Amino acid sequence: MEVRDIEAIPLSHSLPEKRGVGSARGVHTNRATTLIRLETADGLVGWGEAFAPARTVATLAQEQFADRVKGLNPHDAETFVEESYTHGYHFGRSAFTRCAVSGIDIALWDLVGKSVGAPVSELLGRRRDVLEPYASSGYITEWNQPIEEPMRAAVADGFTAAKIKIGRGIEDDYNRVSTAREILGDDATLMVDFNGNYRAKQAIRAVNELTEFNVGWVEEPVAAEDVDGLRRVTETVDVPVAAGEAHFSRFEFERLADERAVDVLQPNLGRCGGFTEARALADLAMSKNLTVRPHVWNSAVGVAAAIQFAASVPQYPHEANIPEPLLFEYDRSSNPLRSDLLVEPFDPTDGELAVPQGSGLGVEIDEAAVERFRVD
Repeated sequence: MEVRDIEAIPLSHSLPEKRGVGSARGVHTNRATTLIRLETADGLVGWGEAFAPARTVATLAQEQFADRVKGLNPHDAETFVEESYTHGYHFGRSAFTRCAVSGIDIALWDLVGKSVGAPVSELLGRRRDVLEPYASSGYITEWNQPIEEPMRAAVADGFTAAKIKIGRGIEDDYNRVSTAREILGDDATLMVDFNGNYRAKQAIRAVNELTEFNVGWVEEPVAAEDVDGLRRVTETVDVPVAAGEAHFSRFEFERLADERAVDVLQPNLGRCGGFTEARALADLAMSKNLTVRPHVWNSAVGVAAAIQFAASVPQYPHEANIPEPLLFEYDRSSNPLRSDLLVEPFDPTDGELAVPQGSGLGVEIDEAAVERFRVD
């Protein structure tokens, strides 16, 4: 079995006017990504996602990697990822390169799973069949949506955990978290995401002000590049600190782990190097006694990949005697790249998200929908 053809497909969807959503860093007025479609000589099709500016990474994938991927045996995905660092040399560790590699790697694993009739999670070593989705919600919006609205919607849909955006000032942080906790109830898990909008001392003060609300973790309290600041926050506060969505290589994640800069590693499968690198990061986290919870703000393909990966994540050291659920991020904002690309969309409601048991990514792509959002 070998890859006969590779196609990088840039996708984009513009949000309605004045309906942008985002964080303390600003709002997004469109959703975009790049899908990778690989086809083997015997007609199998594998899908992956490179989660980055669409046309940019699509061009890079075709120009830099098409010749290397054609003729490749999908079982050699790990070799391909390893060589992407050495062949690139000057730019192999760069963000866009890692995103392109991620999409190709995911598609290769999808092909392997389909060729042997098994889901990727089984190839990685599946440890669970059900995940606990958390509502990634409470965004900063162009229309100044009250935090009450998305929290009530999450409760109505049966979510038992949620994450909200903060980082616009300590008083505003307190008010948003207080309201969210009141609506979710004391038993729900509540996380907060600063999106790197504070300096270390600001973040420490903000987290300390939120102690009474029993926050599950604080995400990106400082900028991703400020590893020293992350470590200072982690060492100072009693709440777990999470980061990783803006880190792109095994080398960056290794520094986070070695310096004990975070408690929770959050690789995005469409950025970190796909399944191959994510599996290595899970092993790294286990050796450092850290938690791994994937970051997921992707299209349906990236969501499917993250689910398959999450199903394989070890829960060391307390997998048996402390039944901690594996929390899985489920974006609740409007995004047809997530909701419309599958023949059978995911259903994260009622507190559970089943891991697809079909081969490969376990999902069927609606190729007509892909064409609707294509922006070549």
